[in-house]
Amino acid sequence: MPMPTTRKFFHARHPSNIGRRSIVLTLCSLIGLLFIGIVVLTQDITGVYRCKHDKPVSVSVVWDISSGGSNGLVSDGDQQRHKVMAFVGIQTGFASAGRRRALRKTWMPSDHLGLQRLEEATGLAFRFVIGKTEDTSKMEKLRREVEIYDDFLLLDIEEEYSKLPYKTLAFFKAAYALYDSDFYVKADDDIYLRPDRLSLLLAKERHHKQTYLGCMKKGPVFTDPKQKWHEPLAYMLGKEYFLHAYGPIYALSSHVVASLVALQNNSFRMFSNEDVTIGAWMLAMNVNHENIRQLCQPKCTATSIAVWDIPKCSGLCNPEMKMLELHQMDICRNSPTLVSNE
Repeated sequence: MPMPTTRKFFHARHPSNIGRRSIVLTLCSLIGLLFIGIVVLTQDITGVYRCKHDKPVSVSVVWDISSGGSNGLVSDGDQQRHKVMAFVGIQTGFASAGRRRALRKTWMPSDHLGLQRLEEATGLAFRFVIGKTEDTSKMEKLRREVEIYDDFLLLDIEEEYSKLPYKTLAFFKAAYALYDSDFYVKADDDIYLRPDRLSLLLAKERHHKQTYLGCMKKGPVFTDPKQKWHEPLAYMLGKEYFLHAYGPIYALSSHVVASLVALQNNSFRMFSNEDVTIGAWMLAMNVNHENIRQLCQPKCTATSIAVWDIPKCSGLCNPEMKMLELHQMDICRNSPTLVSNE
């Protein structure tokens, strides 16, 4: 009896061989389907982890400076507040693409899976925070970077050094609207950070709900927001000083940020320096100051949380190079919670 045409490609001589070949083909088909599934799940290999994240991680928010009693925040989507212990906003700018590359090669993961693992291990969510510019070329470069890495919080406010106090306020308002956190951390993109140690610091039990946490210094009180004083000169002239945190990194508890959100935007007094501005607001709120020297260490130690070239620079003096050099040191990078980017 002739063999059915549907089996003509097997060219089998014995029934037992036909059975074995059928099993092999079935297994190959299953493996092929599995491979196709893997390809579909990982089709975007540019660093964006889409298996668990159906929506982009980066979010654009609008901060309306002319708003009245509301917080002035409008998100570009229906966002539910994501629960984390702390949200860390890494302040960056259009000229800092190299710094962001250095961070993604060192202590900050460069993909969704790495960010998720770090969040699960430490309770900290990390995003780069940047405003906007009228320069279409710079905006296009930023758009491409967002597509590749998808780790930004985009503020609809001009990205200018002279407007850093406004950007900082916009950041805290946006972070509060998007994240349900115990703390909101402002960090610069030119410091070497140990997320695991920052997590342990923020996880400590505190009896004071209104907490302002940072590496504290004393700075001049300005009666005119346009005044700029060099600190030694201000001291010689007998200017009054008050305690405030160094700008590269500090944290505000949720109760403090909630108070900032509740106030009208035009009720804030803005000074030239962002850290002085925040310090003045904290003085008015009568918060509890926590002076943490581990947040301003000039080198990596067994207890350092943030490393930067204090007092020589307000950050690492050559961040793109120094960040990579520090990460080569075991005492800087070795941590059970840091996620390898290699």
